[in-house]
Amino acid sequence: MPLVEARILINGTPQDVYNVAKQQERFPDFMSDVEEVKIIERTDKRAISEWTTNVEGIPICWKEEDTFDDDTNSITYRLLEGDLDKFEGGWTFEAKDGGTEVVLTVDFDFGMPTLADLLGPVLEVKVRENSEMMLNGIKNEIEGRS
Repeated sequence: MPLVEARILINGTPQDVYNVAKQQERFPDFMSDVEEVKIIERTDKRAISEWTTNVEGIPICWKEEDTFDDDTNSITYRLLEGDLDKFEGGWTFEAKDGGTEVVLTVDFDFGMPTLADLLGPVLEVKVRENSEMMLNGIKNEIEGRS
């Protein structure tokens, strides 16, 4: 599957935006496809979480590890187990134009070539939509505080 990249400019500091993005358990509040994010383990440097989603009526569940780099305000994540064969990527938070540009990358593979052939373009659109929904939710959270 292709690498999906979504970006947004948020009126907030990189540190504030990064701190909101680290709170994955709140994502169901602003992502309609995400039913639950359960934090299994959390330290200052990483989190293990279980995700339950419903994408167009299809339940997709996985466990991921997120690694937090407070020095660079960046997050990387990778699949530990679940309904996907590959799910990894990262977040960056860079000061730009008086705000923060957030870039989210998602590299995924459902592991079923037939499904990828039939639904690949649809899946890519859905991953892009979900990424943009996540970024807009964070934007609304940050900019709504003002």
